[in-house]
Amino acid sequence: MSYHHLLVEADGPFTTITLNRPEKRNALALDVMSELTQAFRDVGATEATGVILAAAGPVFSAGHNFADMAGASLADIRHLFEVCTEMMDTVQALPQVVIARVHALATAAGCQLVATCDLAVAADSAAFAIPGGKGGLFCHTPLVAVARNVGRKRALEMALTGDPVGAATAAEWGLINHAVPDAELHAATLDLLRRATRGSVLSKALGKRGFYAQVGLEQSAAYAYAVELMSTAATSPDAQEGISAFLEKRPPKFTQRT
Repeated sequence: MSYHHLLVEADGPFTTITLNRPEKRNALALDVMSELTQAFRDVGATEATGVILAAAGPVFSAGHNFADMAGASLADIRHLFEVCTEMMDTVQALPQVVIARVHALATAAGCQLVATCDLAVAADSAAFAIPGGKGGLFCHTPLVAVARNVGRKRALEMALTGDPVGAATAAEWGLINHAVPDAELHAATLDLLRRATRGSVLSKALGKRGFYAQVGLEQSAAYAYAVELMSTAATSPDAQEGISAFLEKRPPKFTQRT
């Protein structure tokens, strides 16, 4: 399928989706978000086991396009943020592991998008910000995803000050998994994705879905959900194959797809 604002390239088990509007700082305009959501869904329906989210140009993503909001009605702006939320939810609903490869500044909804991905690796020169606190429109929606990664105090520091956070600090805070030298970004991203996608494809998809379903629940409810999910999963052919292979001291042969 062809895209206007994205590059989509499959390479073996992994597919890379690249934001490709460098002249617009990869702003998440309404049409870009709609196309990115569709691209995620298209890749989600393939045999890919991992998805890399990348960007072209000097900025990873500058976040929302203010031109979409200038003079717009409440209904139109509400629709804009609903489309954004749908895009974020789609990332976490995919059966595949989604990893962000961040080479430069990710700000506002661009930072939110990184925080929404399952995993993230950033170059040492990258930075992250939710800068609405310095202006007239607080970053309410980006803060939802960022706070679920870094915790309340750090999220509010980012949101209230609007100051950028470097890659090393982002890794320390939990916004990304690793900060690496710029020259090692591609290799480090592939290494983490390879390790995160080994094993049963079905088991990984169930694990991702289960994580997002339980992580916001109260502990007793989370355990109730996880017990039922793990009990059901344990009866699947791939789970039984993994158990048999362990007991028989042989490599497993997984066959189930999502």
